[in-house]
Amino acid sequence: MASAPSSTSGIHLPDTARDLVKIIVAGPFGVGKTTLIDSVSEIRPLHTEETLSEASARVDDLAGVREKATTTVAIDFGRISLPGGIVLYLFGTPGEERFRPLWDDITHGALGALVLVDSRRIDASFDVLGLVEESGLPYAVAFNAFPDSPSHYSDEELRAALDLEPATPMVTCDARDADSSIDALLALVQHLIDHPSERR
Repeated sequence: MASAPSSTSGIHLPDTARDLVKIIVAGPFGVGKTTLIDSVSEIRPLHTEETLSEASARVDDLAGVREKATTTVAIDFGRISLPGGIVLYLFGTPGEERFRPLWDDITHGALGALVLVDSRRIDASFDVLGLVEESGLPYAVAFNAFPDSPSHYSDEELRAALDLEPATPMVTCDARDADSSIDALLALVQHLIDHPSERR
């Protein structure tokens, strides 16, 4: 990993930066990827948001996200510095199937992925989880807590529904809250540290 240059400006890397890590924030359409990156980024995030059109409504499944008016069409990008000199570069991926050809380009050089899941529509995450697993990226799963998310599922039921390996971290977060989102990212980083052999 590269060493960071010295800097005194908030938009540049902090002087303490030591390890620069590319992380993918993945998940289905409308799960909160853009929101999570917005909540934690120490720089002004880059977004490639476009307004949903009638044409896209015929292609994209809006079940459970009827209020959504925009979608990411390329990437979201943000940066966060963690204790110990670790700097995460966060790349949010589009959640729709039609953007799948971008996957290899976006994930190139990434060390891991944080997969956001909506417990109101768990089945919407199956394709994304399959894609992450096919790519060989180590990952953690974060259930984004929406106001009407069901609370009656146990961790065991959620893990079984997603067919997760016992070692795969699984947490709950609120993508709107920086501290909660950082905790989810830390769960992934700790997993990468504890399981270096899983890195591709």
